[in-house]
Amino acid sequence: MRTDPAAFQTHGVQNQPPPFAGRHLWSDDAALVEAVDRAGASSFVPRLAAYGVLAGDTLYRLGFEANRDRPRLRTHDAQGHRIDTVEFTPAYHQLLQLGKEHGVAGLSWHEPQPGAHVARAALSYLHHQAEAGTSCPLTMTHAAVAVLADHPVLSDWARKAAAPVYDPRDVPVADKAGITLGMGMTEKQGGSDVRANQTHAEPCADGSYRLVGHKWFFSAPMSDGFLVLAQAPAGLTCLLMPRRLADGDRNAFQLMRLKDKLGDWANASSEVEFTGAQAWRVGEEGRGVATIIHMVMMTRLDCMLGAAAEMRMALAQALHHARHRRTFGERLCDHPLMANVLADLALESEAATALALHVAAAVDAASRDPQRALMARVGTALGKYWVCKRAAVFVNEAQECLGGAGYVEESMLPRLYRQAPLNSIWEGSGNIQCLDLLRTLQREPQARQALHEELLSATGLDSHFDEALSRCWHDVPVAPVMARLHCEQLALLLQAAVLLRAGSPFAAAFVRSRLCAQHGLAFGTLPADLDFGAMLARALP
Repeated sequence: MRTDPAAFQTHGVQNQPPPFAGRHLWSDDAALVEAVDRAGASSFVPRLAAYGVLAGDTLYRLGFEANRDRPRLRTHDAQGHRIDTVEFTPAYHQLLQLGKEHGVAGLSWHEPQPGAHVARAALSYLHHQAEAGTSCPLTMTHAAVAVLADHPVLSDWARKAAAPVYDPRDVPVADKAGITLGMGMTEKQGGSDVRANQTHAEPCADGSYRLVGHKWFFSAPMSDGFLVLAQAPAGLTCLLMPRRLADGDRNAFQLMRLKDKLGDWANASSEVEFTGAQAWRVGEEGRGVATIIHMVMMTRLDCMLGAAAEMRMALAQALHHARHRRTFGERLCDHPLMANVLADLALESEAATALALHVAAAVDAASRDPQRALMARVGTALGKYWVCKRAAVFVNEAQECLGGAGYVEESMLPRLYRQAPLNSIWEGSGNIQCLDLLRTLQREPQARQALHEELLSATGLDSHFDEALSRCWHDVPVAPVMARLHCEQLALLLQAAVLLRAGSPFAAAFVRSRLCAQHGLAFGTLPADLDFGAMLARALP
């Protein structure tokens, strides 16, 4: 007797959104497209569009695989030999390969022309939306080139780091056409206070150094080389430590364990001990912080880009769900209060994206324009603080738009929620950013003037903005205890100025809600007279 298949059917599946994958992350994002055009990077649009297709489908699917099977540390092989290997799922390597080949880690350097840094930033933004963990080694590799390229003896390392080639083999750098680079800065006793580092760098007769000590956070431990900070005879010094020595032997360091992290599961972070590891000096002895400062500006920019990307993906997920889900006889997005929430998220996301790409444009022009170089310094600190600080609460609000489905891994929102706090912590926490910016504005009148002129350039476009700028701009020193409030005000003013000058249809709503107190403490508290439908149509086609 055959059982009727219908006997096992208890219900029909309906009122569920279709799968998200298959979206075009470039053409769907008006704020990104317009920002790239404003920054003079339109010649890169074809490759950005191609990566947008890839990120919204192939990379998106690989991201779930890379986070499902976390990295595993193998300290020894079956015969008891020390190997210090981190094993990754194949999806991780595919993501790095696609990122490297398309220029996420090197476009700025291997195709140096106006707009290249902006295009690389846009590629990073697209990649991060699909999978954030692999952004860590891609970001560090990109930023390290800024340091290594200044030292002719390390030019081969810089060239291979910038090359659009990914080679995961654990072999000497000489045997590779493309490499990745990691970082080892912080130690147990110091954290952000790297001047408290105790790792010792002993000079050798051949010009190299021997490292003895530890690192509490050692990022992407399967990279081909690492920039580390250690105490040389003249003080804190930056050094390049290869994973494999030129003769193929393992360098003298041991991976002690992998960090069991809140998120960032696809990527490995480790603790390491140096037992006489060979390294080569980068820059002058005793000038370690000054040597890596250009790299830090690059990594802080990518923190801002990453936070903006997480917000963008969370918004897209929420809008996608709300347009296909019906409640009480209407589409979820058509309920007035939900429309307010979604429009508020769209406003915040566009402001974050516009600011991040604006700062990327300043970085791009820094070598040609001293004024833009000052804005790059100021803008990375402001954006790193504020955009990263907004990401976690933003993603949580987007989760709520999906209801219980937003708490389930298949929705991607839990992964974004775990990831969102990281960019606020990495490369200097919020307090570090605010205090750094405060010192810069107080000690360097040119930097303060550059920021003021940037804000003044938007005056005359919105009377409410003009009033807010007059109220919030301070020429007098600000006490450190008030640094966060001051930086928040400056960041909001800068976001508003960018939107106003860009002619964004969101600019007036941003000024009213963020600068004129026409907004509550939660998302979904925009003024009722705004055109939510038009805002949502712009946010995601």
